[in-house]
Amino acid sequence: MKEKLKKIVDKFHQYNSEHMAAQAFGLSEDITYDALVVAPSYSPYKLHIENQCKVTTLKEGAYIAGYLVEKDGLKIAWIKIGSSAGNLIDHLALCAELTFKRIIFIGAVGGLKEEFKMGDVCTPSYSISGSHADSYLMKDTIRDTMLFEKVFPNLTYVDEVVNIGKKKGYNIKKASVFCTPSLALEYAHLDEIKSFDTDLIEMETSSFYLMTELFELPGIALLVVSDNSASGAALVGRTDEEQEQYDYGRNVVLPDMIFTLAAEEQ
Repeated sequence: MKEKLKKIVDKFHQYNSEHMAAQAFGLSEDITYDALVVAPSYSPYKLHIENQCKVTTLKEGAYIAGYLVEKDGLKIAWIKIGSSAGNLIDHLALCAELTFKRIIFIGAVGGLKEEFKMGDVCTPSYSISGSHADSYLMKDTIRDTMLFEKVFPNLTYVDEVVNIGKKKGYNIKKASVFCTPSLALEYAHLDEIKSFDTDLIEMETSSFYLMTELFELPGIALLVVSDNSASGAALVGRTDEEQEQYDYGRNVVLPDMIFTLAAEEQ
């Protein structure tokens, strides 16, 4: 963990209690987890993971929840959070009290180019920061900005994950991502957003990779295409075929990759 993250957490504790991850998510500081899964709106049950292994609901709040997923000796901490960069940063900061070996972000993503089909599983080649929350995280003063800066993952690890997926028969696509702070307003600014020439749009991956860097741990974002404004594939009102494709990416590829990556030796 980098010193910057230690200072963030120490300052957080100055005005709040200890053991915040336990209070928010029911997760234990005494367990070394094989992975931490961070999922805006996705619970293990939404991916039907309970059909493959043991899932224990540790704590559920109004819009966040914590789970323990256990399979073949693996212990995976899973936090369901709200959408947005701020939620991602806040709840990962709480998890700095925990011990885990890697971080896996899963979520939905919208396509901005026609070649990205419903249910495709993608991972960012880079993410463009569209939220001022990232400036709060990375800049020394909130008067500075990193709006529209590119945030890169560890591309060596990204390639490793893509190759692991390929061996399992999955075509995980590397793609650029624009991170928007608003779903409703992205459509009003869609032409401007498309001028950045990214392939996909979602809300959190720039913040996720900035936090992963501060944790100094392997991290990967796995995103399932849920709609595409370029091809007209709708988020609400999918065809039966589109729903089947989406369900395969979300309910088959994501769980299998989570378990496979959690079992990898560092």
